[in-house]
Amino acid sequence: MSFFKKLKEKMTQQTTEVADKFKTGLEKTRSNFAGKMNELVARYRKVDEDFFEELEEILIGADVGVTTVMNLIDELKDEVRIRNIKDTEEIQPVISEKLAGLLDKEGDDGTLNIQVDGLTVILVVGVNGVGKTTSIGKLANYLKNEGKSVLLAAGDTFRAGAIEQLDVWGERVGVPVIKQQAGSDPAAVMYDAIAAARSRKADVLICDTAGRLQNKVNLMNELEKVKRVIEREVPGAPHEVLLVLDSTTGQNALSQAKAFGSSTDVSGLILTKLDGTAKGGIVFAVRQELDLPVKFIGLGEQKDDLQPFDADQFVYGLFKEAIDNEQA
Repeated sequence: MSFFKKLKEKMTQQTTEVADKFKTGLEKTRSNFAGKMNELVARYRKVDEDFFEELEEILIGADVGVTTVMNLIDELKDEVRIRNIKDTEEIQPVISEKLAGLLDKEGDDGTLNIQVDGLTVILVVGVNGVGKTTSIGKLANYLKNEGKSVLLAAGDTFRAGAIEQLDVWGERVGVPVIKQQAGSDPAAVMYDAIAAARSRKADVLICDTAGRLQNKVNLMNELEKVKRVIEREVPGAPHEVLLVLDSTTGQNALSQAKAFGSSTDVSGLILTKLDGTAKGGIVFAVRQELDLPVKFIGLGEQKDDLQPFDADQFVYGLFKEAIDNEQA
């Protein structure tokens, strides 16, 4: 059974609502990425060096990342030789299978580290403008719908309007926000928020953090200070450090991730605005080059459009037409 058929069978077991969110949210990337792939397959009758050169250009153009693409092309060439593939139509499911393998690494758990007993503290980091505060609001909504009691900590005290923005999201999803005045010490906000979470017996505390100070060193020092306070007050915390990246910024997102990853022990990624880019291949690049699990992706503007990342759903969303059209 081909990979397309296996994936199609697996998708029939998924909820229609989730499948539709992935399908709709990835429409721009699908029309760009998969559309060019279909054209390539239609133009070439056989799998040769020219075919691979054009495939390489398509993948790099979709922001999959040069290093990832070069390794992928080498693997595809090996598969073509081993399976004795001649027809270009036969290679499309193989390409999809290899891409899925890049996302779904063995032993990788993309679920949130929620504590069975006691308070779970989630620290959310990222530069200003990537959709960090919005993602926090949507994550709070997701966890609340999962039956968790959630609190938010307004730790981005330096950016004008950041506290008010988080307040709006708190009201929108029905989750309390612990805050102080603009310009307050973020570590002090975290201290108060942890005390409030304990007194209210909350399950999860999600902490917003500063996204830009005078320079990168100041920002990383501030984040380290916040982490120390959290670790002191809740041993073993933060249980997650989620880095928010804007998918529309492409390779720049990788640079941000490397800077934060070296200073804050990032445990997972939230990729926002995937519905707004035709270069959703950045998901493959960040997954491969950073070796960090993608835990959530943003597929729209609504409060329930932040979805737990599912590698199979993502690949199906990219190649839906080709998968659905394959003969049973």
